[in-house]
Amino acid sequence: MKKLTPKATLWLVLILVMVWGINWPLTKLALPDTPPIFFSGIRTLLGGVILLLFAMRRRETLRFRQNGWTYLVLAIFNIAGYYGLQTVGLRYLPAGLFSTLVFLQPILLGLFSWMWLGERMFPLKVIGLVLGFGGVIVISSGGVAGHLSILGIVLGLASGLCWALGTIYMKKKSQQLDSIWAVTMQLVLGGIILNGIGFTTEKWSDIHWTTSFIAILLFISIFVIAMGWMIYFKLIDNGDAGTVGSYTFMIPVLSTVFSMVMLKESLTLTFVVGLVLIAGSVYLVNTASPGKRKNRSSKTDETNSCTNA
Repeated sequence: MKKLTPKATLWLVLILVMVWGINWPLTKLALPDTPPIFFSGIRTLLGGVILLLFAMRRRETLRFRQNGWTYLVLAIFNIAGYYGLQTVGLRYLPAGLFSTLVFLQPILLGLFSWMWLGERMFPLKVIGLVLGFGGVIVISSGGVAGHLSILGIVLGLASGLCWALGTIYMKKKSQQLDSIWAVTMQLVLGGIILNGIGFTTEKWSDIHWTTSFIAILLFISIFVIAMGWMIYFKLIDNGDAGTVGSYTFMIPVLSTVFSMVMLKESLTLTFVVGLVLIAGSVYLVNTASPGKRKNRSSKTDETNSCTNA
């Protein structure tokens, strides 16, 4: 796979955090019109069908007999586990606190990348990841007041864990998978699993097919699900998983900004402090990345060579 240029990487990161940031307030606006499991199932299945139209042009790279179990594992972790646990868990905890638990994912992703993918774990990277999670906690601290459900906490942590494990598994299997088929199949299979659960636990008749709900459903399916997951795994496949994961700390920041505009939520001092912490996190993680250190070492060596000459 052709490596992304730094400029292309930056643009893809910006697009990803924008669409995934707006996903949270859009989901909150849609939930009064739909049961949560059905909403997760419909949007992921629809996103998968949209990508299927493009993937069919490369049907020879599907290799379902070889990769069928891999597609299923990805669907269970990244789609059924991540989205299913997320939508159910939001019933038991404030959205701010729940998103904080889910965004433990970059910490787990950095740890698992070091354990299972052999990525370097520099001290600055560890500090940056912890700092970023601290920023998410600060931003979300306004939603911590009130009764805390143990079940909600477990579901939030499990959602982030599923996302991290699914990302690592995708990265580990990337050499044998065609990227568009990997994303398409996990969305389709995950959507089928979620809708199957929905039919046994919820009522289809409870969905209100209003104009606003349909518009939100289509936007999330096309841009957040289909396009967003393609960009995410393209970034993961082209770079350091822990470093890419650090950028996801920006998602709750943008989610808060969009919520201020769309849901009339107010700007707080905790948001500003959290934003500074997250910005510091992204800087430290990228400064500590192997590529950056290698470039600095090369420049130092060149300088020493010129001096010695």
